[in-house]
Amino acid sequence: MKKAYNVEILSVGTEILLGHTTNTDARDISLMLSELGINVKYHTVVGDNPRRLADCIEIARKRADIIISTGGLGPTCDDLTKQILAKSFGLELEMHEDEKACLYDYLTNRGYSKEMTENNLKQAMLPVDCTVFHNDWGTAPGCAFTGGDGTIVIMLPGPPKECNAMFRACVMPYLRSLSDEQIVSHAIHVFGMSESAMDQIFRDEMNAMTNPTMAPYAKEGDCLLQVTAKAESVEKAEEMMKPVIEHVKDVLGDIIFGIDVDTVEDSVMRLLQEKKMTFAAAESCTGGELAKRFTDIPGASEFFLGGVTTYTNEAKIKLLGIDPKLIEEKTAVSYEVAKQMAERVRALLGADMGIGVTGLAGPDGDGTGIFNGDIGILRNVDLRSRMAEIMFDERKAVIPFEALQELELAYAVTVHKSQGNEFPAVIMPIIGVPPRLAYRNLLYTGVTRAKKILVLVGIQSQIYSMAANDKKARRYSALKHFLLVNEE
Repeated sequence: MKKAYNVEILSVGTEILLGHTTNTDARDISLMLSELGINVKYHTVVGDNPRRLADCIEIARKRADIIISTGGLGPTCDDLTKQILAKSFGLELEMHEDEKACLYDYLTNRGYSKEMTENNLKQAMLPVDCTVFHNDWGTAPGCAFTGGDGTIVIMLPGPPKECNAMFRACVMPYLRSLSDEQIVSHAIHVFGMSESAMDQIFRDEMNAMTNPTMAPYAKEGDCLLQVTAKAESVEKAEEMMKPVIEHVKDVLGDIIFGIDVDTVEDSVMRLLQEKKMTFAAAESCTGGELAKRFTDIPGASEFFLGGVTTYTNEAKIKLLGIDPKLIEEKTAVSYEVAKQMAERVRALLGADMGIGVTGLAGPDGDGTGIFNGDIGILRNVDLRSRMAEIMFDERKAVIPFEALQELELAYAVTVHKSQGNEFPAVIMPIIGVPPRLAYRNLLYTGVTRAKKILVLVGIQSQIYSMAANDKKARRYSALKHFLLVNEE
């Protein structure tokens, strides 16, 4: 872009302030702006109060190049966003005849009164000479204009379905038109890794990058790594991003479930359709959530045959025929029970595949009685099932890999602290090592602590770089100061 635009998202609605409505608009807009490489500096929420709204607008004008408002464009008396924003920038409102006609068609086609009421009519009142964003998903159109001070103002309706769709269909092309460069972005979606873990792996690379750039974002159920490039053409931007994306694929491997996809279930659906396969689910702790997420997809019956919720041990035995001895010996949250649940539901519904979901959902029922602060020993890791077996005294817990980030290592030691000691096995993380510490002697010290086995965890190139760096950085301490104090 010609300049690095900073954005403030102004969410208008008393229902948001009171907690009656979750502000998903700001989240979704921020994610879509990241695809354009535009920085969001502030999120502001204000109620349906003219004076407070005007105050927030004045503050936003001083600190943002683009103000994006959501909400307050509807027909009711408390929908005042458009009027207050126009007044703040000295603009008059005028009737937009095309939007008036569209509004009339929308209302009459849905069986509402054929008489256009005054409150509905105000939705077609828009700032003079603004860019109109037609609302194909509701009644209130959006718009954009540039104020006399150069501030770009974008107004969008509040309902998330309308706001999200209008932003992607209308606002993103509008923002791209402000630039003489092409901005292209791809979202690499991963499952089973937290945002902080991704940041730790790629931190040094992300800090060193200017174009293209990478940034991790957390979503509900998964995380994504956004790769963005700016260039004179789309083709050039794609060419710039290709080695970055390939590098991320090499590092993260099969935890990547898709690029530029919506959800995990969407990716699964497309794969099942491609393979012409079906599946059925047997759930315990998720209480039917897996089935719901797939049945929310139009056409789910093509690949999803049904599900069984067996929340208790008794339900597992009666409905699926799970062996009671297996539950007793391995616990209801074990890999073996989950496997048998999958096998039984597949046979029950005649599916190509079965999924068994079990785990810990609280202190009662199938819980193990393990609480915060308990210390256990990792006994077994099953890479096939992605489950870890941990013994807490006489209590055994089987934990999926995705939940391991909730556990903390009970014992760890720094390389410096370990000098003079040896251990049967050493696991040494080489991730996000500060530049001042990334030299050969430090690596050598850590390596020589291991008697039998050493595991280096990190990016291969960083380990090689550390091994090749024989330059020592000067170490600073307060030793001289304390020696002088003692002499006195």
